[in-house]
Amino acid sequence: MFAWYRDTDKPQKRAFWAAFGGWTLEAADAQMFGLVLPTLLATWHLSTGAAGTLASVTLIFTAFGGWLAGWASDRFGRVRVLQWTIIVYSTATVLIGFTTDYSQLMVLRSIQGFGFGGEWAAGAVLVSEYMGTRNRGRALGTVQSGWALGWGLALATYTVLFSLIPEEWAWRSMFWLGALPAALVLVIRRKVTDPPLYQQRAAKAENRVSLLRIFKPDLLRVTLLGALLGLGSHGGYYALTTFLPTYLRTTHGLSVLKTSGYLAVFIAAAFFGYLASGTLADRIGRRRNIMFFAVMCLISVVTYLFLPISDTQMFFLGIPLGFFSAGIPAGLGSLFAELYPTAIRGTGQGFCYNFGRIVAAAFPALVGFLSDRLGMGVSIGLFAGSAYGIAVLAVALLPETSHKELDTPALPADETPAPPVASAR
Repeated sequence: MFAWYRDTDKPQKRAFWAAFGGWTLEAADAQMFGLVLPTLLATWHLSTGAAGTLASVTLIFTAFGGWLAGWASDRFGRVRVLQWTIIVYSTATVLIGFTTDYSQLMVLRSIQGFGFGGEWAAGAVLVSEYMGTRNRGRALGTVQSGWALGWGLALATYTVLFSLIPEEWAWRSMFWLGALPAALVLVIRRKVTDPPLYQQRAAKAENRVSLLRIFKPDLLRVTLLGALLGLGSHGGYYALTTFLPTYLRTTHGLSVLKTSGYLAVFIAAAFFGYLASGTLADRIGRRRNIMFFAVMCLISVVTYLFLPISDTQMFFLGIPLGFFSAGIPAGLGSLFAELYPTAIRGTGQGFCYNFGRIVAAAFPALVGFLSDRLGMGVSIGLFAGSAYGIAVLAVALLPETSHKELDTPALPADETPAPPVASAR
């Protein structure tokens, strides 16, 4: 599973670790909100609808951050934008620990989301262009597995802090630890350079393309279907994971310690799901891989949330749920990277992965509002199941990109339309 790493040279390894580190620490910062949510609901007397709105607004800014940072990475360089985005989200995370009311939290969560979206866009395109087609899926799947490690790091911190100090200080302390990602910027600044493929285009000034270039007729179809796939992936994942800690604590009455145990199983399974998806993407193709995981997600969500199962059965069913829910996002990076030429790869990859979050942003809010009428489990299941159905439909209509080298001619500076990437396969 990790044999591909031995075939990489030093610049490739540095790019991989920069993206992996940024993604892991971003995940830790991002998952703090879901973990401290029960405390905020009680301390600030928030409704679940207000909490869902916070999550949704963050996702909207994540979407715009991903699109703009993807474009900026085409214009100003992959590495430079990766550093900017890490500074943005880590600064906002620390400041959240000082907030005293809902409006302050809303503003800082929005800025935090902007940095989150941008970090993935810049990091994924950096790794995509350094890796050959033979190992691109594995490398990006492994980068994506950093999300599970980051979530596990946040969960371990949550368990320790909430067990040792009062909750009103524990949740603030978690966000103050969000300063750690900023240290990664110093390493990136000294060790990582832009991929040769990008440097060649930049030297010829072929990186000055419009933010809207991905909507020209030759790329419009893959852009819309890619965004739809991103919507299905993110909609399902966020509907499921935003309220999962709250669902376990309020609906099933689990303690903090037991909730952490159930989530630990889910997260560990997700880690292996990311790795398996990356390997399958290189072996059976990008589309088949995502299709497989999307269908299995549907089955897992229905079983976990709709069938009458005991707490013990729910504990073990967290394994397939975590494993399959991780497989779709792990397969998106390699597919999106191969849909676009180098001059606009960051823009297209950032838009497709993140823009679906604008629609998906409504899912946590709707789950929060509907949970009072339908129950939290049913609400989560309805929205997560619908989202995974959308993912199945979108990936069925996208072209297969396996075994494609990233050698598509760059767009000229005057934006003359390039040959359709999809039809060239």
